[in-house]
Amino acid sequence: MAAKAVVLHAAILAATFVGAPAVAQTNDPNLSQKQIDCLNRTTAAGADCDEDGVRNGGGKSGAGNAAVGAVFLPALIVDLFPNPPARPTPAPTQPAPPKSPTSTAAPAPPPSGPITSPTGLNVVAPPRAVSGEFVPDEVLVTVAGDAGAVQQIATTFGLQVRSQRQSRLLGTTLVRYGIPDGRPVGVVLAQLAADGRTQRREPNHIYSLQQAAGIVNYAFERIALDSKQASGENVRVAVIDTGIDDTNPALKGVIAGQFDAMPNVPIKKRDHGTSVDGLIAGVGALEGIAPGAKIYHARAFEGGKSSMDVILSALDWAAEQDVRIINMSFVGPKNDLLGTACRNARALGMVLVAAAGNNGPKAPYGYPAAFDGVIAVTATDAKDGLMPQANRGAYVFLSAPGVEMVAPSGTGSDVVTGTSFAAAIVSGAIANLIHAAPDRSADEIEKALAATAKDLGPKGRDNDFGYGLLDIKAAGAAKK
Repeated sequence: MAAKAVVLHAAILAATFVGAPAVAQTNDPNLSQKQIDCLNRTTAAGADCDEDGVRNGGGKSGAGNAAVGAVFLPALIVDLFPNPPARPTPAPTQPAPPKSPTSTAAPAPPPSGPITSPTGLNVVAPPRAVSGEFVPDEVLVTVAGDAGAVQQIATTFGLQVRSQRQSRLLGTTLVRYGIPDGRPVGVVLAQLAADGRTQRREPNHIYSLQQAAGIVNYAFERIALDSKQASGENVRVAVIDTGIDDTNPALKGVIAGQFDAMPNVPIKKRDHGTSVDGLIAGVGALEGIAPGAKIYHARAFEGGKSSMDVILSALDWAAEQDVRIINMSFVGPKNDLLGTACRNARALGMVLVAAAGNNGPKAPYGYPAAFDGVIAVTATDAKDGLMPQANRGAYVFLSAPGVEMVAPSGTGSDVVTGTSFAAAIVSGAIANLIHAAPDRSADEIEKALAATAKDLGPKGRDNDFGYGLLDIKAAGAAKK
């Protein structure tokens, strides 16, 4: 079987163009306005675009065609490659803000009448310098109060209520507000801090799946797991990823439940999620690390990208499925809402596993992997060598096979490389531990993995390999 490298291309979340013109916040010059206009379409607008994502009969939007306006998302970091080059920032245009179709809750009605930019707002903190990639005209806010309070805040601060829902993991109402007048996200966050009903205020950050281009699954041998004895039978594992090909023979009987956190965005790619699920619990010729485990799969990515709002929705769904493990093979900037959700999921007894990142030795820390209580996994090859493009840092917890492994995919099978897949190996290994000792807590599992890992690189925990290479046999024998 010829192996082809799997590389997920960066794409932009679909969005509907509504509201008054806004000042674009972008530094991505590589997409034409036609592509932006069509990539950010809803199902209703899709009829005007062909399969290549070009609006039929549409011209470039902007000053010359204000009625077709579009909003650029900032340049999306392609985390599939090491050290992506910096991109220049073009002059701002004047597009219209998007209404992102990502919430699974009933959409809030749009505010009546024009939205007027507020004046004289109290700013209790200096405008925030927002790091990482984010939706340029949205903020996420947790609000103390009912729907009336949510709308009052919108009116006071000149915002649009684009979605709102009760978050289980955040324990409060999460609101996605749109900024229709072009104010920078950092300024709006500072303004909202003056209202005591806003508990947390964060950008709607963009996150990226962690897959690198890649030849046979050597993982069982490297992590000291006998494939004939491997079992994650009935252990419930949540995976937050792309859509999947659930007709792939490797996933037969594996998927116990599915949830689409972005139902208005068509599914075009199913490779990454299929590979992650298969490496964890695949059956047949492409057997996973934990055969018999039950996968609860949340689709939250398209084109390798997702937003904080969508990911939080997927995490809430996962928490409601009574899973023991959550696999998060994606990376993005630090976000307090995500940190809170991860901390609360861990408090509920879930083991959180995340990809450390594929952006190279000098890349910033990758989240959610860098949050406390999340097992950050880096990728090694068949000779226990570190994947060159792996992130480094004190947050790296464990090493696992993740370079050139055969895995199921949306096209049958493929060769995959990346910390995404190393994370899947660790999730499958932990499912084995839980199957063998169901009463083992998340803290006990984490301590056992750290204490029994095979030391690689400098003695002790280091920024490249963490505690070292996963040794599941030793971890299973470790005392509680």
